[in-house]
Amino acid sequence: QVQLVESGGGLVQAGGSLRLSCAASGSIFTIVAMGWYRQAPGKQRELVAAISSGGTTNYVDSVKGRFTISRDGAKNTVYLQMNSLKPEDTAVYYCNANLYACSGYGCPAGDYWGQGTQVTVSS
Repeated sequence: QVQLVESGGGLVQAGGSLRLSCAASGSIFTIVAMGWYRQAPGKQRELVAAISSGGTTNYVDSVKGRFTISRDGAKNTVYLQMNSLKPEDTAVYYCNANLYACSGYGCPAGDYWGQGTQVTVSS
C-alpha cells in the first residue's frame, strides 16, 4: 500500500510564495516520476509540473519561471516552490506519483494520488 501525504497549502496574497511538499511512503520499489496537478472550480485537472527519477522536469507554460519542482530521492519526497503567485493559481493541488510498489502479487507499476491541498491566492 502506498500513501502520498501533502503539506504546505494555504492562503497568500498575490506576489507571495508557498512551498508544497509531498512524501510517498509504503512498499515502494522505485519511483518513475512525481508531479503536481491542480484543479480549480469548474475546470479540468491540469499538470502543473513533473520531475522524473533522472531529474528531468517539465512545467505548464503558465507557471514557467515562477514555480520550481524538486525532489529528494532518499526521502521519496517532491516539492513545489511557488513564487510570484497569482489569483489564477488558486486551486486544489494534488501530488501524483508513478511508481512500482510491491505486494504479495509482485511489483506492478501504478499511479497514486495525494488527498489534495488548497492553495488560495488573494488579489
